[in-house]
Amino acid sequence: MEVVRGGAVGAMLVSPETMSGNEDDWLALKPQEPSPSQCCGSGCKPCIYDVYEKELAQWERAKAKQDKSLLVKKKGQSNNSELNPDTFTAFNISSVEQLTEDTYQYKFELPGNSSLRLSLGQHIVLRGMVNGLEVQRAYTPISPGNAEGYFEVLMKHGELLMLASGTGLTPMLPILHSITDDEEDETFVTLVACFRTFDKIYLKPLLQDLARYWNIRIFYVLSQETSLEKLPWSYQQNTYTGRLSEDLMKTIVNSCRRKPFVLICGSSAFIEDMGRYLKAAGIEENSCFVF
Repeated sequence: MEVVRGGAVGAMLVSPETMSGNEDDWLALKPQEPSPSQCCGSGCKPCIYDVYEKELAQWERAKAKQDKSLLVKKKGQSNNSELNPDTFTAFNISSVEQLTEDTYQYKFELPGNSSLRLSLGQHIVLRGMVNGLEVQRAYTPISPGNAEGYFEVLMKHGELLMLASGTGLTPMLPILHSITDDEEDETFVTLVACFRTFDKIYLKPLLQDLARYWNIRIFYVLSQETSLEKLPWSYQQNTYTGRLSEDLMKTIVNSCRRKPFVLICGSSAFIEDMGRYLKAAGIEENSCFVF
């Protein structure tokens, strides 16, 4: 886990010393533009987009001069005892304590007897990887301001599993929007959308946009498709052919971070099947809601 004080930053640069000077190598070093879901929305100075523009300008200067050494971070730019608003610093998680069903207290190690040295009103931004996506969220430490050798934050992790068949997707969308529109909502969502064929999937652009959020996963189950090779590449990794079966349900439930609360919408036959598959996967009836 990495931390920066008072702001968020983009991806870390690849070490340039080991790379040659061709165009592909320079493109590999180019900073990646942040997605909207990576901005914590807290008015950070600098914002993640400010840092991206700064890193992009640095990359463009280095590329123009064909000098990758200009991308090397200077020694002493950041250290673990005093955070730098322009870069992330790595810390180890020393313990995780579950306080309630969905709230956890994370304790991070600081070197020696150092402290965060935060001023009143300052916060930190934590960065990590979730589902292969870089996630950044702003937190205010709950540990005392003068705590030495550690700091602590509270994180809340709820989880929803949405099972939708055809137009059963409709009631799921307002819930998804309410989660993505609320920067304080850290609910993880897995949406399983079942359609007959790829062409029958509606609202594809909207669903693709939702899938960019760090806490939203979307799987497609296409009952009448026989091969993934016919689908666009961007759909092949998260699509299953055939019907949503008991085995596939167990796989999806087991991939959740914790036992989810399940929302179901579809035909009466679909609802009946899902209830049976969920029970086999260890999800009780009182953990489900049927629209």
